[in-house]
Amino acid sequence: MKIVCIGRNYTEHIAELQNEKPTDPVIFIKPDSAVLKNQHDFYIPDFSDDVHYEVEVLVKISKVGKHIDPKFAPKYYKEIGLGIDFTARDLQSKLKEKGLPWEKAKGFDDAAVVGKWIPKEKLGDVDNLNFRLERNGEVVQNANTSLMLWKIDELISYISTYFTLKTGDIIFTGTPAGVGKVYENDQLTGFLEEDEMFSVLVK
Repeated sequence: MKIVCIGRNYTEHIAELQNEKPTDPVIFIKPDSAVLKNQHDFYIPDFSDDVHYEVEVLVKISKVGKHIDPKFAPKYYKEIGLGIDFTARDLQSKLKEKGLPWEKAKGFDDAAVVGKWIPKEKLGDVDNLNFRLERNGEVVQNANTSLMLWKIDELISYISTYFTLKTGDIIFTGTPAGVGKVYENDQLTGFLEEDEMFSVLVK
């Protein structure tokens, strides 16, 4: 199982980090060891003083596909989820300054929260889903998938041009504006529409 992540897929998030708007989806990969075990707490790693939360809508691939046409992409996933792409922002900044890959800042152990899954038929239009992240009961990220620069089916098609998608692979579709630093004892709770998808305690 691989985790394929999309960066810079929401205009306001691009602006808040003062990044350049991409002409194509930005792709990076997290190893399967990055998945936070179910119900476990998240421990801030000792190599970073600035770990950020980034809530994202997730897609679980349900069958093998390569060079998938966007119109056929809906046949390749049955479930939608929500998760967090934890990012060691200080480490990422140093790596970016040197033109180096981001993996150490994005793919470290437990850097990927994967919440529960909901059949997409129950959600309706996947390009019009509300989702949010609450920190200690306060909403810190709040968006709709309609704001994505590249929608889910476009992402599946684009990713499958470069990487064969396999059953069980997970796509993190990008984070909206509102990312921020996590602190010890923060409780991070994610909602897709009004369904609670995960709740993680930071240690």
